[in-house]
This record gives sequence, C-alpha cells and structure tokens, in this order.
Amino acid sequence: MLAFIGGGNMASAVIGGLLRQGLPASQVEVVEPFEPARGRLRQQFGIQALEAAGPALARAGLVVWAVKPQTFRDAAAQARPHLGAALHLSVAAGIRTDSMGAWLGSERIVRAMPNTPALVGQGMTGLFARPGVSAADRALVERVIATTGESLWVDGEQQLDAVTALSGSGPAYVFLFLEAMAQAGAEMGLPREQALRLAIGTFAGASSLARDAQEPPEVLRERVTSKGGTTYAAITSLQQDGVPAQFVKALHAARRRAAELGDEFGAA
Repeated sequence: MLAFIGGGNMASAVIGGLLRQGLPASQVEVVEPFEPARGRLRQQFGIQALEAAGPALARAGLVVWAVKPQTFRDAAAQARPHLGAALHLSVAAGIRTDSMGAWLGSERIVRAMPNTPALVGQGMTGLFARPGVSAADRALVERVIATTGESLWVDGEQQLDAVTALSGSGPAYVFLFLEAMAQAGAEMGLPREQALRLAIGTFAGASSLARDAQEPPEVLRERVTSKGGTTYAAITSLQQDGVPAQFVKALHAARRRAAELGDEFGAA
C-alpha cells in the first residue's frame, strides 16, 4: 500500500499517474485534514481519504510526504506511532532529511524537489537519498516519480537547493517571460490571445529542440542570431540591459531562500 500524508496538487499528480498506470485505488490511502480536499480526492480517484493518521499506515510500504514545510514536524509526530518500516519520500520544500530522520525515526528517506509541470506529466524532479535507502528503494521511487515526468539523482543534499532554484521555481520564470512576450505582442498590434499562443508555442518548440540537440544552448542561440538581424537586435538589447546577469542573480536568490527554509522549518 502507498500512503500519502497531504492530498494537495503534488500528491494528486502522483496519485493520478499511479492509477493511470494500473495501481488499484484500494492500494492508496491519503491522510488529509481538510474535508473539502478529502471529498475531492474520493470523488476524483475513488481512494480512501482519512482525516488523521491511524493504524492503517502500518501497512504502507511507501509513505509520500506532501505537506507544507511548516506543518511537516507536527504531521510526522501524529503519524510516527502508526508507521511501520516504510520507505519515506518527501516532496515538502526545504525540509532536510536529517530533520525528517529525527522526526520519523527512520533512515529510509528520499527527498524530492518536483515542479508544477508534474500536474500534466511533464515535471522535472531532483532526488536525494539517505545512506539507508537501498537500490530497490531508489528503483521504487523512480517508478513513482516517473508518473509525473523525468527525474535525476543528486549526490549531495545541498544540491537540492540549486535544483529548487532552477527547476522547482523554474516554471514561474517561464510564465514571467510568457507574460512579457504576450504583452509585447499586444503592444505591437497582435490580439493578446494570438501573442500568448505564439509565445507558448515558441517556448515549447525551443525546449524540445534544446532537449534533442547535441549542441549546448549557446550554440543553438548563435545559430539563430545573425549579426544585424532582428534576433541580434533583441539579444543585444537584453545583454546591454544586463538581463542574463540579473537572471543568474535571481536564481542565486532562490537558492539562498531554499536553504533558509531548511533552517527555518527543519530544526530537529
């Protein structure tokens, strides 16, 4: 059995993916304190959704922690008396595995940093495993995360702060650029709906091209930037305004905040 502590969007993305791949709904249980969320989970997936942790958790081979960082410690305290020797997978932002280990009394912990495209099966998730996690445990986590998109393992837990800054927060950066492109298109005379469609299609296509290409992004950029052309004018304007450097600075700010969250909510 798989148990989920917390039934929000990320838990729903994983549950939906697992059920689509054939996992019986009877093998999934969710602990979710809010009745409207429990009702939605029951209606959408036909799974058991409970208000609080109970003895049934002892049957879980994998427990997925999908709670807010500030509630993790209390949720762990409530669930711990009912947990067996389960593998733990956390998608809670910022909470470090040493804190989880202290709260849960376990070394079989994997920490994940997913992103919101997981909701449409195109997520990118960074993973870190404690030494107590076996190869079989890793394989199980990979199968579960595969329902939401791609994943990669990092060697050091502090690297997850960088993952958070790049891919965890990354969709918001894309949305920001999409907003700007749609605004510019509207200012240049296109209907805003058309401008947004053009922007979204361009991001999707360029991302696919970058994924499949053998060359790095800078080479791909240079190939479409003829000196004196329209792309050259735009790129030169961005560089003169310091946009690339400011963007790198912004990601460093996100990484620092990710580390701060671990200090703020993760003290054992």
